[in-house]
Amino acid sequence: MRSRPGRALALVNRARHGRRRHAAAEGSGAKAAELDPPLHAIGFEVEELSPSRITGRLLVTPTCCQPFKVLHGGVSALVAESLASMGAHMASGYRRVAGVQLSINHFRSAALGDTVLARAVPVHLGRSTQVWEVKLWKMDPSTREKGPQIAESRVTLLCNLPLPEEHKNAGDALKKYSKL
Repeated sequence: MRSRPGRALALVNRARHGRRRHAAAEGSGAKAAELDPPLHAIGFEVEELSPSRITGRLLVTPTCCQPFKVLHGGVSALVAESLASMGAHMASGYRRVAGVQLSINHFRSAALGDTVLARAVPVHLGRSTQVWEVKLWKMDPSTREKGPQIAESRVTLLCNLPLPEEHKNAGDALKKYSKL
């Protein structure tokens, strides 16, 4: 019988293989790389992308874990800030946005080998500020649907900021992949 760490590593390797097949089929790995390099670096896959909803998933690998082999809270915050920023950028007509406040509550942990599902939706879309809610769930491996919620955050962003000329193409990748 394998030791617990050995079993967890086998689960991660099996999940990685499945994720590679999915990414190859959908191009989601390339999408994340183009949309948000830090999200791509941790293995996050963007699925749905629109000004009213952004979704995706993350396999919890050793890169995403804190020493107790559970998802690092900072990774959850990175996911929240990134998804809210993408959504706010699209919702503001591809004007510049800047996060000014992030609040996150962690309810449960996600262990090495788990898949985390994420969804960001706007709560307030104003002329100068936006507020986005981002929720994270563990995926139920038997149904591949949302399982227990692990975290919830609110991200407040300044929006409609002037876009410097050298960054006028900043929204091109979002335009390419979004469902408008």
